[in-house]
Amino acid sequence: MTGGFVAVLVVDVHFPEAGSLKGKRKELSSLKTQLRQRLHCAVSETAHQDLWQRAELTVALTGGSLPALESAADGVERWLEERLPQGVSVERHIRSVGDLRGGE
Repeated sequence: MTGGFVAVLVVDVHFPEAGSLKGKRKELSSLKTQLRQRLHCAVSETAHQDLWQRAELTVALTGGSLPALESAADGVERWLEERLPQGVSVERHIRSVGDLRGGE
């Protein structure tokens, strides 16, 4: 059986200062770049592309052990809350590779 875990974070972001889609895109682009480069996450905008002040991101992390992955996911959540005190909520889902394969 192969080990490994994956965490998927569904992140709802509020940009209260954004007055246009262009303004939101600038903030969102910076946020996604930092998640990728600083926190080593895969990230994609998955909803609310047409709204000025909201975005939904799906962020993925992988790890070889559950404690290490949970620690990394905690770090991402803390970083998001510090970076976006005006509004962010995170829904976390963690699964083992075995669970994803149907309980091998």
